[in-house]
Amino acid sequence: MTEVLLYVLGILIFVIGLAVSIGLHEIGHLVPAKLFGVKVTQYMLGFGRTVWSKRRGETEYGVKMIPLGGYIAMSGMYPPERPGDAARASTTGFLNSVVQEGTSFGKADAEPKRGMAAVVEDARLASAESIDTGEDHRTFYRLPPWKKIIIMLGGPLMNLVLAFVFFAIVLVGFGTPQNSTTLGQVNECLVPAASDATTCGADDPAAPAAAAGLRPGDRLVAVDGTRITSWNQFRTIVGESPGRSLSVEIERGGDRQTVALQPVVNARTVTDADGNAVTGADGEVLTESVGMIGAVPASENVTQPITAVPAFVGDNVQRVAGIVVRMPERMVDVWNAAFGSEARDPNGPISVVGVGRMAGEIVSLDDAPVAARAQTMIGLLGSLNVALFVFNLVPLLPLDGGHVIGAVYEWVKRGFAKLRRKPDPGPIDTAKMVPVTMAVAIVLGAMTVLLIYADLVKPVSLFG
Repeated sequence: MTEVLLYVLGILIFVIGLAVSIGLHEIGHLVPAKLFGVKVTQYMLGFGRTVWSKRRGETEYGVKMIPLGGYIAMSGMYPPERPGDAARASTTGFLNSVVQEGTSFGKADAEPKRGMAAVVEDARLASAESIDTGEDHRTFYRLPPWKKIIIMLGGPLMNLVLAFVFFAIVLVGFGTPQNSTTLGQVNECLVPAASDATTCGADDPAAPAAAAGLRPGDRLVAVDGTRITSWNQFRTIVGESPGRSLSVEIERGGDRQTVALQPVVNARTVTDADGNAVTGADGEVLTESVGMIGAVPASENVTQPITAVPAFVGDNVQRVAGIVVRMPERMVDVWNAAFGSEARDPNGPISVVGVGRMAGEIVSLDDAPVAARAQTMIGLLGSLNVALFVFNLVPLLPLDGGHVIGAVYEWVKRGFAKLRRKPDPGPIDTAKMVPVTMAVAIVLGAMTVLLIYADLVKPVSLFG
């Protein structure tokens, strides 16, 4: 029963973290929009039916039933088709934008349009809230392009800031697991890399570490008078000293003692910078002859300086961007895993349902220290915000990146007109992109349904 409650608690923590991340994302849009004088009529967390709302000034703040998104509604996201027409109100939210852009409220037209033209016309004429008389100057479309870019980038940048905060807590507060100078395991014998043996035979000689009397928990202090500060340093000395006796000073139970350690020549798998095995032209794993002692280090959390956080966040952004770029291929893999016998890729795309299950697994681990569970949960929220940052920068409407690209295009178009001394072409007509917006929405919606289904029938687990 306790495990179930902890599992539910993990999911609840994740849902709250997701809601906070989305809420702050929308604040990243809200604050610059208000600073630039745009009329913001709504700030909402979630979508669907409104559960609670309160109006302050001209803005309604509220929470909707399904907590998987958020939006702010700004007056005049699209410019009118003709001067003098009323501009429409629109939102920054993905799902809400799709609903509004795809809904026709109906308006008599002398010559009704059909197909995509009708969709564009409906989007242009539909209005969540009409612009009050005399407030056309407070519409989004009248802003200069650079202000539009700041408003639309405000949301993703807020997620990036949150990622920095969460990962700073993980790296600086908890630290990252690294090999220590303490022995974690001492083998009875050495097994060559090319051998399939998993146990020591009766005739196998003892490993040098075991023969020297080393034990798990011994801390390496010095080798031949050289102070040992890292496991890689010790590993290099051992690798370069096959057949040579080394004087190793260790600390055991608070006392220091010296042992004679003689590494033996043994085959070791060649690895690349990422620790992956290197294969030759024939496909066989390459090995090298080095000195070995038959011992592995214990892992310990080592706190990192704050300067390590940007690189860590950058690596996460690069990894998530790689997933997004290869999304069609990744979704094929998800389909094959969901409807076939293939295993899910733990480094592939996961829905919020899958991440929620992971959160439940983390919190309900009985054999993990509370600090370790807290560290993993905070790291999970950091990864969530990196995903929100990268995903919202995809240059397709209705995502923030699509609005940014539109503003950049408008900026360039107006710049060229000014250089050529032509009349200002005015704001670009983003309403014409509504059919593309709806197509993107359908694709993203289908991907979301597939991911949720895969996370239900074949979830990715952090612990196997």
